[in-house]
Amino acid sequence: MFPWLTLIIFLPFLGSLLCLAAAHHRPLWCRVIALGASLADLGLVILLFFLGLTPVSGPLGTWLLLEDYPWIPSLGISYSLGLDGLSLLLILLTTLLTVLSVLVSWRAVTERVDFFHFLLLLIETGILGVFLSVDLFLFYLFWEIQLIPMFFLVGVWGHTRRLAAALKFFLYTISGSLLMLVALIGLYLLHGGQTGHYTFSLYELMDTSLPLGTELWLYAAFVLAFAVKVPIVPIHAWLPDTHTEAPTAGSVILAGLLLKTGAYALVRLAFPLFPEAAGLSAPLLVVLGLAGLFYAAWLALAQTDVKRLVAYSSIAHMGLIVIGIGVWNLVTLNGAVLQMLNHGLSTGALFLMVGMLDERLGTRNLAEMGGLWGKMPVFSAFFLLFAMSAMGLPGLNNFVGELLILIGTFQARPVVAILGFLGMVLTLIYVLRMVQEALFGEPCTEQHTWDINLREGIILSTLALALLFIGLYPQPVLQILGPPLEALTEPARMLARRGL
Repeated sequence: MFPWLTLIIFLPFLGSLLCLAAAHHRPLWCRVIALGASLADLGLVILLFFLGLTPVSGPLGTWLLLEDYPWIPSLGISYSLGLDGLSLLLILLTTLLTVLSVLVSWRAVTERVDFFHFLLLLIETGILGVFLSVDLFLFYLFWEIQLIPMFFLVGVWGHTRRLAAALKFFLYTISGSLLMLVALIGLYLLHGGQTGHYTFSLYELMDTSLPLGTELWLYAAFVLAFAVKVPIVPIHAWLPDTHTEAPTAGSVILAGLLLKTGAYALVRLAFPLFPEAAGLSAPLLVVLGLAGLFYAAWLALAQTDVKRLVAYSSIAHMGLIVIGIGVWNLVTLNGAVLQMLNHGLSTGALFLMVGMLDERLGTRNLAEMGGLWGKMPVFSAFFLLFAMSAMGLPGLNNFVGELLILIGTFQARPVVAILGFLGMVLTLIYVLRMVQEALFGEPCTEQHTWDINLREGIILSTLALALLFIGLYPQPVLQILGPPLEALTEPARMLARRGL
């Protein structure tokens, strides 16, 4: 069996090392190496779609591909990687957005080009490892690998207040990670004490018998760690500042991928490991999701910096995903995971376009824009398309995910579904305001601008095709998600049948 998953994870890391090795040459070498490594990784993931993989069941669950080798047997640590439909779609999103991040940085990053691309590819390795790890020690290792590169991307290549934003990001995320580590060690020791077998295997730890009080404490620690990354209100304060100060590629990776690791971990780890505690906490998650949806949308209405507006929009959309996870039925979970993909595409696209605007105008202030439709018609058409996607218009990707979340939520909690719909109306208001002031308002400056070039056209066309495909024909994506999500929701259905 060829180690596909290992190759997919560590190919970007190999590319990152080659970028450093090419530091004494021209910066173009680093860019070409980074683009080549990220494209090769994307190609490998796309190839997996055409291999006709068949799910295989075993002691570690049901997977399309599984790699399981002893690593530190004395501590029960294994090198275990698993691929199913859920992780397949998320690693596809990861590799795609990394390629686009390299392309968008082609001219924007001119200093320490080698180190920048080293960090960018190292983040990709960490994110891919999170989405593919089945051993929780390995999961934690990759979870931490994401942290340091993003800290430096913001702190070195960010804007005016980059150091403060990078420090806030670091403190929030490391605090959550330490909580998870304490809970993980506790779960490891409890399982070993019960069975005499100490292990970090996800599927073996799922069989640990825990008193409800202990389960609630462990679950709370895991959820707090993941909630920081999502982020869930009220522990979201790091995100707007980090987005505002980050370079364009940093914002794309942050919004499109890092936030998804938190939501993914809720689905893959927190709920399956602690089903009873998760069932008890579900109403609280739903309330926090609603709070995030309304609070962030309200703040987005007051923003004059278009990048900060998109950052708050990102929190609002993630709030809807949290609602879908909290309701935890098959329909809402399909919608929530699909919305993770949609959010990565549409919000990532908006951050890319905000970066392109900043390059052209030297400002992100809405009051200093206006009349862009007449000056940059192709750019403006793409901007309008991605804005309509963020609004959830029918025929575009966000509509499908939002509809599934609302339908599934209405079946279980009709009032929550109605409130969620009202929160989405606020999204229409602030996105329409952004479009009106940036594209169709009165021109505020006579500054010369230029329309998109070939490189930018490739980036934007790729994202546009992806969101149109999902919006018009989501069935292939939902078909891939079906089996793993059914398996994840089975414990909740069993508890419901037992009346718990």
